[in-house]
Amino acid sequence: MPMVEYGMIGEKVGMTRVFSAEGLSIPVTVVKCGPCYVVQKKEKEKEGYEAIQIGYNEVKEKKLTKPLVGHLKKKGAPILRKLVEFRVRDISLFQTGQVLKVTGFKIGDQVDVTGQSKGKGFAGVVKRYGYRGGAGSHGSTHHRAPGSIGGTDAERVWKGKTLPGRMGNERVTTQNLKVVGMNEERDLLLVKGAIPGAPGCIVLVRKNAV
Repeated sequence: MPMVEYGMIGEKVGMTRVFSAEGLSIPVTVVKCGPCYVVQKKEKEKEGYEAIQIGYNEVKEKKLTKPLVGHLKKKGAPILRKLVEFRVRDISLFQTGQVLKVTGFKIGDQVDVTGQSKGKGFAGVVKRYGYRGGAGSHGSTHHRAPGSIGGTDAERVWKGKTLPGRMGNERVTTQNLKVVGMNEERDLLLVKGAIPGAPGCIVLVRKNAV
């Protein structure tokens, strides 16, 4: 788990664009960050490492398992669907029960965003890995197939061979994205560029420790 200065759980809203002072069009992704709650502080004396556990998305008790509901009630936290740990540089800056807001970031920050990429189903090698494919005419029977998949002496397929299979639906982190704007009243963060996942998916936003 990387060491960060500040981290939040958010939800991807979608993409739009903003204009800079020079009139340039900047593509941005809108992320609803928080409010998040500090549920627990993991301390080195007890857990062996330092981290904060934060929660997001208040729900009814019946939506969660009883052990998780009991954990949240013991810590005096709301009933939260999503819990995530962040290894922070200075744990003393956070207190149990603290509410984390989008104001923890500032315009110009470099952030890393982690999410679950869009699932695209079963795909062949041309779509999945950009294979060129074979000839399209003149009697060719090799069009979008992967071709030879192993040496004749090995008599097996080497591990890591790029073959057809499920595409997408993976945990992906996009690094060094610039914060270009925010809306404190609505807890919205505007990040330059694209981030993983479909609108509505949960993402983790981290400001790296310097």
